[in-house]
Amino acid sequence: MKRVSVRRSPNHGKGVFALRPLSRGERVFEYRGLVTTWREASRHYVRRDDESHTFLFGLSDGRVIDGGRGGNGARWLNHACSANCEAAQEGGRVYIEAIRNIAPGEELFIDYALEVPSKPSRKSLSEYACRCGIRCCRRTMLGHV
Repeated sequence: MKRVSVRRSPNHGKGVFALRPLSRGERVFEYRGLVTTWREASRHYVRRDDESHTFLFGLSDGRVIDGGRGGNGARWLNHACSANCEAAQEGGRVYIEAIRNIAPGEELFIDYALEVPSKPSRKSLSEYACRCGIRCCRRTMLGHV
């Protein structure tokens, strides 16, 4: 039985939703896509017409998984400051795991904790605005500001 489905999210664009109960610690699925360099991924995204979505997942070895090329539904995971899932890296693979019990119909979220190379400007910060709406929202998808 499928565990998740992708559909319209009230949070932002598309999202991933549980089809059945998911238990804390359960590995839900793998984040898949083309494993490449940041340079190649950046070149690819610069050439695209639609800049509203990027599906890049950075690996600890400096490479990146481009979920927009050969990826699966995991690329539609939205950000939340208080996420119910987290990413676990094993070698060059990334798995999404539940960090608490998740009910059927509930949207799955990860904390993007994005990093940018320099101190972001106000305009740049607005590009990383968080839409999770929880009481303890930090108002950004960035990990540290």
